[in-house]
Amino acid sequence: MDVHSVFLTTGGSVLLFRLLNSGLNRLYIPESARRNPWKWRNILTSFFHSLLTGMWSVLCFYLHPQMAEDLISTHSVFSHALVSVSIGYFIYDFFDMVLSQKISQSWELLFHHMVVITCFSISVLTGRYVGFAVVALLVEINSIFLHLRQVLRMAGLAKSTMYRLNSMVNLGTYVVFRISTLAWMTRWLVLNRDHIPLISYTVGSVGMAIMTAMNIVLFYRLLRSDFLKSSREGWKEKDT
Repeated sequence: MDVHSVFLTTGGSVLLFRLLNSGLNRLYIPESARRNPWKWRNILTSFFHSLLTGMWSVLCFYLHPQMAEDLISTHSVFSHALVSVSIGYFIYDFFDMVLSQKISQSWELLFHHMVVITCFSISVLTGRYVGFAVVALLVEINSIFLHLRQVLRMAGLAKSTMYRLNSMVNLGTYVVFRISTLAWMTRWLVLNRDHIPLISYTVGSVGMAIMTAMNIVLFYRLLRSDFLKSSREGWKEKDT
């Protein structure tokens, strides 16, 4: 993909997710979610992005396995398009949060989006590290269950069997597709230091450090909310 195609794909992606979010306005919203309809639509839009890019990233390696052997310069148009579409989503979601929330309420996600947009943009504009960006998007497989968790909570189903099942799958995929993927990417950066320009290496290293710290904090929050808290409540019930 040339630069012109990258801008077209990214711009089309911004428009696509904007239309998707607007279309969700016409669908049924659970009573418990009507207090914050913007958040309901935002989470569902994020869920669809995760579903799309999570499956797409797996397909990229399945259809073009050579990319796994060279994450720097080997990639397909299919993979290049995936990263461009994902940039479009993060740009859309960034402005959706800025325009709909106080910055103090979403500064962590805004910072996360800026880091991702910067790293992915370097990749698609230079035509290098696209494979590395696709590896990063494997994280979206876990995001499917992470967003589904929020949807279930907003729908008032936090005590349902489906929520408990999703919590377990969410935690498992978090370890496999988020923590393990980030650890592997960090190791790859260190091992391939000599093949990466200093600027790209610095941006990548800083980005990975930020993502790792944020994901460790999020993992603790999930563990405390869905498992440690419920365990404590279970013990209290037994004692009474």
